[in-house]
Amino acid sequence: MTEIRVSNSAKILIIEDEESIWSLVKSYLLREGFQVEVATEGRQGLEMARLLHPALIILDLMLPGMDGLELCRILRTESPVYILMLTARTDEVDRVVGLTMGADDYVTKPFSPRELVARVKAALRRQHLDSTTTVALPPPPKRLEFGLLQIEPEARKVWVSLQPLDLTRTEFDLLLTMADMPNRVFSREKLLETVWGYDYFGDERVVDVHIGQLRKKLEAAGAEQPIKTVWGVGYRFEPTGTKANPPKSSDNA
Repeated sequence: MTEIRVSNSAKILIIEDEESIWSLVKSYLLREGFQVEVATEGRQGLEMARLLHPALIILDLMLPGMDGLELCRILRTESPVYILMLTARTDEVDRVVGLTMGADDYVTKPFSPRELVARVKAALRRQHLDSTTTVALPPPPKRLEFGLLQIEPEARKVWVSLQPLDLTRTEFDLLLTMADMPNRVFSREKLLETVWGYDYFGDERVVDVHIGQLRKKLEAAGAEQPIKTVWGVGYRFEPTGTKANPPKSSDNA
């Protein structure tokens, strides 16, 4: 295994107009050793994101100047930065739209600052940017090929019919997790543990929304749909072509 040591010095941008919220979140993040910047308006947040290149953005959906959904859409077209939305508990439609716009996850208000910090740490561990301990990583698999679909794990790239497919960080991680173990059934809980982190506290619906977006992109690119729903359980990657690597053995989801 390859060992990578990462630190708590990742830069985080909070885009939130309510001072009572951003000041509390900022104080908790600073206490953990993160670098934290704050924008209180949508356009200011966009400018700061372009200037600072943060590792993670905490984004409120209700912002003056430019609403959070539009800001999320623009950010996603420009960067793979991890976007964690802040939403009202009753705004289910906005949460779904935000995820389809490119956000990776969401936290509903009111929330526990400790939960938010835990969610931030889990997200950054995925990028190998945050941890006070050494993270042991298994060697990445070689290129995976399933008919028209090709996946390059080390380069984090996907092709369909030799044409590049643009995926978000979360969409790629979901695809690789399932494709690396074809025909295995993954429960939503298992995907949350694997892709979002073991200390994930969120709603399993976030998995369904990201899987839906991934399916749409694969179909639009002309790939035969490999992601099958296993009703009442989760999802399975069912290859339609010849696979490069044999499936790995694993515990049940």
